[in-house]
Amino acid sequence: MKSSRRRIRQSVCAWCHKNISLDVLARRAKALGLVGIDLVEPGQWNILKKHGLICTMTPSHPIETGLNDPANHAQCVESVRQAIELTFDAGFPNVICFSGNRRPKISDERGLRSCAVAVKKVIGLAERRNVTLCMELLNSKVDHPSYICDRTEWGADLVRRVGSERFKLLYDIYHMQIQEGDVISTIKKHASAIGHYHTAGVPGRHEIDATQELHYPAIMSAIASTGFTGYVAHEFIPTRDPFAALREAISVCNV
Repeated sequence: MKSSRRRIRQSVCAWCHKNISLDVLARRAKALGLVGIDLVEPGQWNILKKHGLICTMTPSHPIETGLNDPANHAQCVESVRQAIELTFDAGFPNVICFSGNRRPKISDERGLRSCAVAVKKVIGLAERRNVTLCMELLNSKVDHPSYICDRTEWGADLVRRVGSERFKLLYDIYHMQIQEGDVISTIKKHASAIGHYHTAGVPGRHEIDATQELHYPAIMSAIASTGFTGYVAHEFIPTRDPFAALREAISVCNV
């Protein structure tokens, strides 16, 4: 019988390992079987390529300067355009974007419409370049107060309004467990709207081991069952040896 192991392609987020040089992180990540590293600035992509890795999610505009406010559109759209072109040139798959925070005069519905307008300004380019733009879901309860894309239903509605296979959600499992829970059912319900995943333990955003409340083998099995072919990036902040923790996380997610 053919093994079903390693159905999940895994990577790691660079910012969680700030005290480790990118060269060392990339070398160790490759040795551990990871395929890439998330959120690396373009000026350092050569380091990833040296080690046979890709940038599985490339950066664009800041979290706080989001697409829900029309006043930010010119700046954000230009940042996203540049990111799409650089990502295409490098042969990488995804660019991140953010909704921004709620404002007194920007309701969730108005923010939804504004985000759709902004994304539609760049989605044609993303389609031509075969690059997927992913808006990250973040919790507004603990880490990102007032962030507007804090519910999967809201994000999935935005994906429907944009109507392109090149616009998806970055479903951050840590953030959505805090914000709304019901992770496995939500993933299965909205699988077609999700283009990328982040992991971390709850509470604390640390290792995805037995010390936290999420059962990652079941979550990864659920993701694999949807036919997901993208990437799952580990975004936990290690409290012990970072590479031992990463090795354990990779094993946990090899379903």
